[in-house]
Amino acid sequence: VQLQASGGGLVQAGGSLRLSCSASGLPFTRNGMGWFRQSPGKEREFVAAVRKGTTSTYYADSVKGRFTISRDNANNGVHLQMNSLIPEDTAVYYCAATGMGNPIMSSYFRPSTYPYWGQGTLVTVSS
Repeated sequence: VQLQASGGGLVQAGGSLRLSCSASGLPFTRNGMGWFRQSPGKEREFVAAVRKGTTSTYYADSVKGRFTISRDNANNGVHLQMNSLIPEDTAVYYCAATGMGNPIMSSYFRPSTYPYWGQGTLVTVSS
């Protein structure tokens, strides 16, 4: 299984970035997908997730209304559109896959739910 995240970079506060994650080696449509982020000295935290087979999405309170997760089943990809970025969004962003289980909603918020992880892409928001 490989998850390849891309799209990170340096952006000014108020700007936008679109992260992408390309998945291979797994039945993509049977996996829930999530984005997490980690800043230096902090634990990895949930950002957003989308269930398999549906359009149900979940967001951390800190990004609701600013970030949008979407999946492209035709191309085995998941995207994270990030708008109105703030310096607190600075982190390494990771995409992850749940495997073929069927996690309950609350599980999507926990890193331990995801057995597969990408390498991360750095997002830096300057003030």
